[in-house]
Amino acid sequence: MLSTLLSLRFKSFAGRLLALIGWFALSSHTLAGEISREQFFSPILGYDYPYTIYLPEGYDDNASTPYPVIYLLHGSFGNERDWATRGNLPQVADRLISAGHIPPAVFVMPGSRSWWVDGYNEPARSAFFNNLLPHIESTYNVGTTRQLRGVAGLSAGGFGALNFALERPDMFAAVAALSPASYIPLPPTNSSATRHPAFLNEQGQFDRDVWGRLNYTAHLEEYRINVTPRPNAETSDIPPVPLYISAGRSDVYDAEFHARLLRQAMERIQPGEVRLDLYPGGHTWRVWRASLPAALNFMFQYVGNPNATATE
Repeated sequence: MLSTLLSLRFKSFAGRLLALIGWFALSSHTLAGEISREQFFSPILGYDYPYTIYLPEGYDDNASTPYPVIYLLHGSFGNERDWATRGNLPQVADRLISAGHIPPAVFVMPGSRSWWVDGYNEPARSAFFNNLLPHIESTYNVGTTRQLRGVAGLSAGGFGALNFALERPDMFAAVAALSPASYIPLPPTNSSATRHPAFLNEQGQFDRDVWGRLNYTAHLEEYRINVTPRPNAETSDIPPVPLYISAGRSDVYDAEFHARLLRQAMERIQPGEVRLDLYPGGHTWRVWRASLPAALNFMFQYVGNPNATATE
């Protein structure tokens, strides 16, 4: 018991140390864009809402045209620094913007104690929509329309990003879910979802009903109705949200299997607007770093592109 406790504490300390080293390395690395950590008071949470933000080189707060914005969600028990320090987001964004593959864009990497749901421990979904988005849109020169907004995430963040896009297709032009922890019907027993406070009831037990109610399958039918063309109309009032999915072939949570189920479900609703990429590797940053450029290239076919098919 003692050795197990010491091992867990060492892993926790090692994780924090690596994140700290990554942050210092990032701050000392020459970037074209600007990266910073910020926070604001969230009335819904009752405490400060942290986020990391990337502003592209030459960012102009007074530019007549607002910048596209992508919200990047971290994984289970992660934080707002992860995408910058472990996911190489600033370097990838610099490179893609410099090469002209994506336009100059703002990336917001929020922090959350939950799985991006209004769960037992934190109303993360409500805080995201009702506090974070209005704060970002009033503080920075970013788009406030569907066409200029996208959402993405890894693991639990992919779970959250997918749910956000399905619930509010009127708000996002594209979504990317990297190794999404969108397991059906239930998460595997080794998933942190089974021990995360977001899904633990007052007795400390995993609440299967809450999981089912908050997972993407609960949103599919309403999403289908929202994005399906009305009778005698060429298009629906709300276009589908193009979806990028990635997964590692040796993922310990069998993310490839669940990603294929997700693609199958979404292809029925929006054929031709779902892409699945598989990578060698597991449920690791190696896979997420590898798939990030492809995810962003996919998203920016629609975000900020007035000629895209999935526009307002």
